[in-house]
Amino acid sequence: MAWPITTVKIQFEDDLAAARQRAREVARALTFDLQDETRIATAISEMARRLIRTTQSGEVEFLVEGDLAPQVLIVRIAETPSGKRRAKASSSDAISSEGILSDEEKESWLAAQRLMDQCEARTGPDGLRTVWLKKVFAKRAPCFTPKQLKRLEEQFGIQPPGNPLEEVRQQNTELVRTLQELHERQQELERLNRELEDTNRGVVALYAELDEKAGHLRRADEMKSSFLSDMSHEFRTPLNAILSLSRLLLERTDGALTSEQERQVRYIRQSGEDLLETVNDLLDLAKIEAGKVDVKPSEFEVGTLFSALRGMLRPLLSGESVELIFVEPQNLPPLWTDERKVSQILRNFISNALKFTERGQVRISALSAEDGQSVAFAVADTGIGIASEDLEKIFEEFTQIDSAVQSRVKGTGLGLPLCRKLAALLGGRLEVCSTHGVGSTFTAVIPVHYAMPRAIEPIESEPDAQPAANKITVLVVEDDPETRTLYDKYFQDSAFQAIQAGSIRQARELLRRRPVGAIVLDIRLPGDAWGWLAELKAEETTRHIPVLVASSVDDPRKGLALGADRYAIKPIYRHWLLEQLTVLTGGDAKPSRAMPLILVIDDQETDRYLVRRLAGSAGCSIVEATDGMEGVALARELKPNVILVDLSMPGMSGEDVVQALRADSQTSHIPVVIITSHTPGADRLLSNGWVAAVMDKHRLSATALDQLLLELGLKKTIELVAGEKNG
Repeated sequence: MAWPITTVKIQFEDDLAAARQRAREVARALTFDLQDETRIATAISEMARRLIRTTQSGEVEFLVEGDLAPQVLIVRIAETPSGKRRAKASSSDAISSEGILSDEEKESWLAAQRLMDQCEARTGPDGLRTVWLKKVFAKRAPCFTPKQLKRLEEQFGIQPPGNPLEEVRQQNTELVRTLQELHERQQELERLNRELEDTNRGVVALYAELDEKAGHLRRADEMKSSFLSDMSHEFRTPLNAILSLSRLLLERTDGALTSEQERQVRYIRQSGEDLLETVNDLLDLAKIEAGKVDVKPSEFEVGTLFSALRGMLRPLLSGESVELIFVEPQNLPPLWTDERKVSQILRNFISNALKFTERGQVRISALSAEDGQSVAFAVADTGIGIASEDLEKIFEEFTQIDSAVQSRVKGTGLGLPLCRKLAALLGGRLEVCSTHGVGSTFTAVIPVHYAMPRAIEPIESEPDAQPAANKITVLVVEDDPETRTLYDKYFQDSAFQAIQAGSIRQARELLRRRPVGAIVLDIRLPGDAWGWLAELKAEETTRHIPVLVASSVDDPRKGLALGADRYAIKPIYRHWLLEQLTVLTGGDAKPSRAMPLILVIDDQETDRYLVRRLAGSAGCSIVEATDGMEGVALARELKPNVILVDLSMPGMSGEDVVQALRADSQTSHIPVVIITSHTPGADRLLSNGWVAAVMDKHRLSATALDQLLLELGLKKTIELVAGEKNG
């Protein structure tokens, strides 16, 4: 609900200063900063001065809308029936100044649009005009609870506005301060311009030098990659020959060897194998840097991979002092990625662990990552460990950490850098956790499903595709990939086609590049969605675009106050979405007859929750009121299709609400349904023809609600398809 804070009556010129001062006090109490405080006060005083000049009587009311942060400050500036009345305007739902404000008043209107987030102008049936100014709270502002807002209302109720002369002094002080700041900024700007001219000359010279050096580095990098690749290939031929000949000698193909000769040949063979391993690593690194490595994904089980590694690496154990343990994987899905590269990463991890572990164990395990989309392969050892300051060094090429064990084992320092690049190639990452003298754990987090890279990552689906001539383009602003896919399925074989944006920034860009017929907006996404909604409805070029908010954020009143044409709590269903978009893009501002907007007036939270869930499952929009007065006000503002009223409420009872609705020409035509546990009074209202139906709370169900909508002619059919995701 929109919570009232305070109201200032205006009859004399001094009252305008009082209204400005009260605006400043309210903004300060609601934690707006000094600049916003001045903007709000200025917009209100100028708009009130112009608007109320005709009737010489009016009021300025301050309200707060929204249950969740960021909330919205709403200021209602209204003429009151005193003095000369204006002629009745042609529309009571206008949100622009056309046909409502005079040319002089439009100057203040334009100023208010620059200072506030959203402005609306309306004319009532009595010909009196009302202007609504709205300002979204800052992101850092706290969310005020009803109890806090009630306390503010009471505080301003007993605290009269200050002396108007004090407000004039305040304005003068602000003006002097602003002029001083402008003077200082002008001097600073002149100084910066001089520095910028000097800097530009230096930047031009530096850029030319950097460009030349970048060219040298580019050529050197290309030469390095080419050299590594060529030399690796050249080395492999003689190395393979050395290994083959040494194997022939050890097999005594050409005669017996002495024990000393056999030892020498084994040394030659071991050196050749070490050199070949280095050459292979260099070749792999060169290929990755040159972008010539192909990923060949296939489906495999982690258990099968572990079995192969177990047989391959067990011979590396030098004795019984180190135990090689493969933990049997549990409940892991099959992986669809390059098995050879995953195996290469784990082989490097395990061989390193065995080299630097003199006693204890090396444990290999695989667990599902927290996101459920990756598998974390961990190799933990009880070896010498790594000091914290050396953790990053081990991923640098040709880098080895000095230690007593390092001097006894062979290595080139290429294995871990290669593992990091292979993991990145598969879309994963490496992690290391180590304590010096205790042991290390190396982890490779690899996606379950390898994602093929795309040359250009689009910010939406087919951004440059030509729209179909017979379809209406809908901008879907949603950051969840699964939900975006669901929207695509919803729009198949329909009159609409979707373009997707994952953030407010992307949505702005798409809206700039192409026209759209409607917008489907989620609130929980990167960027200020509430602020962008207010901006859309404030701009002349976008305010005509219907906006349907579909979000898990349960704050429909704030969404409607900021200009949303529809507000729905997720999940939403295909038939409802298409019906709403059909209505919104067809120019009918009223809620769809096939998709009612229901107003529930009930003081019990549990009963409102029940109706909200039932209405959501039936694909209905719902707005709630916690008491009779709020319900009557919302009925006048929103013109719902049907109103559900509890009979027993404190203060304004359900019967009083029905009488107020029937007495008002704006709401007298809306069907009213009593929902209650006490039927005698409800039966009397039903027999008098004041309400359309009576529903027992104890028998309230989705079926009963559907039947009621059918009987009232507000819903043609209910088709909650269980397999809606299949379109």
